[in-house]
Amino acid sequence: MSLNGKVVLITGAGRGIGLGIAHCFVQQGASVVVTDLDAAMTQAAELELGKDAMGLVADAASQVAMRDAVNQVIGRYGKLDVLVNNAGITKDNLLMRMSDDQWDDVLNINLKGSFTCTRSVIKHMMKKKFGRIINITSIVGITGNAGQANYAASKSGLIGLTKSIAKEVASRGITANCVAPGWIETSMTDQLSTEVKNKFLSQIPTGKIGQSKDIANTVIFLASDEASYITGQTITVDGGRIIN
Repeated sequence: MSLNGKVVLITGAGRGIGLGIAHCFVQQGASVVVTDLDAAMTQAAELELGKDAMGLVADAASQVAMRDAVNQVIGRYGKLDVLVNNAGITKDNLLMRMSDDQWDDVLNINLKGSFTCTRSVIKHMMKKKFGRIINITSIVGITGNAGQANYAASKSGLIGLTKSIAKEVASRGITANCVAPGWIETSMTDQLSTEVKNKFLSQIPTGKIGQSKDIANTVIFLASDEASYITGQTITVDGGRIIN
């Protein structure tokens, strides 16, 4: 699944799953551009990924920012082959206590951000008659979750958005798919108590927490030529959690 010569843009990749995906692309020979709102993390990611990588401070939900980011990518590398919409936030609360801002902020980044970024790259990909759009959703977008109505709605909406995009651009050599992570080990999960971790683990048939590389490997496959006949799909990477 070599990706030599491919140019990849990953949003929200200053740390965590996004940065893990970026590393995996670099290992496969791709040129990688990462975006994040945090300037320090963006710069650190760029240095960590190597001299051919580029870090850009950009708001995924901003049409102007993402248009400028895409123009910078094409200006430097001459093309853009793969978009990974990874940028996302959570602002959890029970629905009865959820504020308008908590709802709007999560939908704005998680769903509108993916729409904005995809719209920014789609004409270029259609002109080239090649492209891979990979959206990072969540199993919560399939199952729902108490206290996460905003997050679940954004991730479920992302699945619908992906299916629609797939139908619109399939004839132009572009695929659009989702990857839905389950419980993945990150700096946030490290802060959970042993009791909470054990409760989550009891719901996972494989009995273990996923790693960023598990998500990254799936994204790499969907970006490769080997996945050219797969589009409009949502692949869950959750150790079997969703089948419970």
